[in-house]
Amino acid sequence: MRCSAIVVTYNSGENIGACLEALTREDCEIVVVDNASADATVPRVEEFVAWNPVRLIANQQNLGFGAAVNQGARETEGDVLLILNPDAIAEPGAVAAILRCIEMTHAAVLGGALLENDGQPARGFAFRRIPTLSALVFEVLLINRLWPGNPVNQRYRCLDADYSKQQEVEQPAGACLAITRTMWDKLGGFDEQFFPVWFEDVDLCKRVLDSQSIIFYCPEARFRHAGAHSVGQLSFRDRQLFWYGNMLRYARKHFSKGKVAILRLAIIKGMLLRSIGALLGARKAPLSQSLSAYWAVIRNR
Repeated sequence: MRCSAIVVTYNSGENIGACLEALTREDCEIVVVDNASADATVPRVEEFVAWNPVRLIANQQNLGFGAAVNQGARETEGDVLLILNPDAIAEPGAVAAILRCIEMTHAAVLGGALLENDGQPARGFAFRRIPTLSALVFEVLLINRLWPGNPVNQRYRCLDADYSKQQEVEQPAGACLAITRTMWDKLGGFDEQFFPVWFEDVDLCKRVLDSQSIIFYCPEARFRHAGAHSVGQLSFRDRQLFWYGNMLRYARKHFSKGKVAILRLAIIKGMLLRSIGALLGARKAPLSQSLSAYWAVIRNR
C-alpha cells in the first residue's frame, strides 16, 4: 500500500519548509498544490523539487482548498491519499502508522493525532462528531463560547474522549485526513462548492458514513500542528461570510428544509447578538469592521 501526500499552500512560505522536510523522510509521494501565493511559497517549494521527489502544481488563481486537493489527487498514484495542511509536521513514522491503521481497521478514512505546541492532542479539534442542528445552533448563538462544557458541545467536540486510544470516529480534522483511493474515487473527492474553505471535510466524512463505511482515529500517526494558518490570512469579514455561508451550504445538503430554516434564524439571531457585543466593545476587531461583517452575513443568509 502506497501513500500520496497532498499539501495545499496559500502564502505558506513560513510553514511549508518544515512540513516538506518531515514528509521527505517518510515513504510517500508528495504533491504540493499552490493556490496563487503572493509570498515566497513557490520558490521555497521549488528548492525541494530540485533535490527531493516533490511535485509542484502552481495555480494562477486561488481555486479554494477543496478544488486544489481534487487537483492534486488527480496527479497522484497512491492507494491512500493523505491530505495535509502546510503547518502540520509529521513525526517520524507517522505515514507508516497511517497505512498500518488502515490495513488493520479496514477504515475508508483515517485521522492522525494533531498535537499542540506542548505535545498534547488538540482536544476538540483532532476529531469531532458530525454536526447536528443542535450543535450548529449552539455554535452560532454563542452558547458554546459562553458555556463550553455544555452537553451538546461536549458531545459534538468529543471533549471527553481518550485521545491516546485508537477508535472509530465520525469526523477527523481536514488538516490531517487520510482516505483510500477507492473511497475518494467513489465519492468524487471534495465538493468544490465549499469555497474557499470550511465544511468540505465535514461533508466528505458525512458522505463516507452515509456509504456505510468506517472512519478511525490513529494516535500513533502524530503530527505537530500550528493551526489556523490559511484562515488566519482572511479578513474578519471574509471569515464570517465563508464560515456561515459554507455552514448553510452543508445544512442545505444534509438537513431537511425545516432544519435549514431554523439554522438560518439562529444565524440571524447570533449575528444580532454579535452586533450588540461589537457595539459594547466585546470584539477585538474594529467596530465598523465587525458590524459590516455581521450585517453582510445577515444579508447573505
